[in-house]
Amino acid sequence: MADIVLKDVSKSYGAVEVLERVNMHIRSGEFIVFLGPSGCGKSTLLRMIAGLEAVNAGEIHIGERRVDNLPPNQRGVAMVFQNYALYPHMSVRQNMSFGLENIGTDKAEIARRVDDAARMLEIGPLLDRRPAQLSGGQRQRVAIGRAIVREPQAFLLDEPLSNLDAGLRVRTRVELAQLHQRIGTTMIFVTHDQTEAMTLASRIVVMNNRKVEQIGTPMEVYSRPASRFVAAFVGSPSMNFIPVTGIETGADGLRINVAGALLATTIRQQPKDKGELTLGVRPESLRVAQDGAGDITGQIALVERLGDRTLVHVTLPDGTNVVAEDEGKSTLAAGGPVSLKVDGTATHLFDASGLAYHAD
Repeated sequence: MADIVLKDVSKSYGAVEVLERVNMHIRSGEFIVFLGPSGCGKSTLLRMIAGLEAVNAGEIHIGERRVDNLPPNQRGVAMVFQNYALYPHMSVRQNMSFGLENIGTDKAEIARRVDDAARMLEIGPLLDRRPAQLSGGQRQRVAIGRAIVREPQAFLLDEPLSNLDAGLRVRTRVELAQLHQRIGTTMIFVTHDQTEAMTLASRIVVMNNRKVEQIGTPMEVYSRPASRFVAAFVGSPSMNFIPVTGIETGADGLRINVAGALLATTIRQQPKDKGELTLGVRPESLRVAQDGAGDITGQIALVERLGDRTLVHVTLPDGTNVVAEDEGKSTLAAGGPVSLKVDGTATHLFDASGLAYHAD
């Protein structure tokens, strides 16, 4: 295992810039997830680490070696692709051993590695089958097994679960987490699915528009987003954003005027840009006031009953639409009035550039 360090890494295709001066330090044994919308550059960055895309500027180091000028087979990493990339005419065992045979690995050593990986992934009974005889989840395990037998310094996984159905994605996600716990090798996983990122990652790298927006643990990214983009992209339902009409300095933090109400918060830092400001609050911190004595009022547009909780879509007096939470046995109905309580200790303030200021 080894650390992976990126220094001012950039990538462009002609005049089109794909990645701009990306810096990060991935520690040995971490499970890192590159998270972002389609086109943000996350798969390109992964392929640059693998050696499948050239680096236009900057450096990539794996362990003690600079590798951005080395071919893929000399970087000590193994790639797992979205489409499995299995050889259809070969058995599972042959698919897993093919790469080792090409580099002249001893046959006994190949057999040991294949058997160990098959046992780890619980695909021993499948070794004599061909890919066409396997389910999607089984094929993905074989693709992962083919990477494991190489005993790499890092595994690079490019949206490996996107071709699976919903139930199988959940099971395979759990298997991946357990696999990482067993082998402890560095893993870099690319996805646009925030649930995969939140449940798998040691740290999440949130990417947008050619750049890294934030690097942090799942709860750091969720609870203290660095920007409005991160706040909107991570979390389901998304964070609510309410236009601010004024701010005052209170004893415990800023008092923020939104939708005709003055809310007490524990945000202490004054925004640098006093232009257009937005208050951010997640649905679980914007709850229906059972006694009717909330902070802001609105009209119910839609009620979503999810069993353990109820999501209430509300239109505020200024026309802003927000999502609040109520208890699972909520009796609210669309069309009626509602009073909402804001947790001032879990609020966020965003300036015109999208920079975030958090409650203490």
